[in-house]
Amino acid sequence: MRRQVLASKDVWAGLLLIVVGGLAVALGRDYPLGTAMRMGPGYFPMALGTLLVALGGYILAKGLRSGEAIEAGWSPRALIVLPLALVLFGVLMDRAGFVPALAVLVLGSAAAGGEFKLVEIVALAIVLTGLSVAVFVWGLGLPYPLFAWR
Repeated sequence: MRRQVLASKDVWAGLLLIVVGGLAVALGRDYPLGTAMRMGPGYFPMALGTLLVALGGYILAKGLRSGEAIEAGWSPRALIVLPLALVLFGVLMDRAGFVPALAVLVLGSAAAGGEFKLVEIVALAIVLTGLSVAVFVWGLGLPYPLFAWR
């Protein structure tokens, strides 16, 4: 029975969410919370950490009941390509701008998987980049340059 519990993907996912949420709550407890109208620096980590712990508890309980086993192993391709895509995103944000950096991040992240279909990934990159520009640059007014040459 113990081996089945440790092989459950929901058990591991729930434990991960509980640990990350618990760390967020523990690290944010020294910051002032403020109120819902005037949030302090500790409000977001405390709220997000609490939600992560609650969601992790639900997923952990679900995993203990069902015991669905983990189906796949580690992907060396993903372990190399995903961090590389994140590093390229960080480097390209300064040198190329928000739009090219995000497009490279989406394409690189998709390349880490085994089902890479270029047309679908390019469409996804266009949609995600457009939505990200609309939300972060236009909606929130963050000072990200869209392209470095502008």
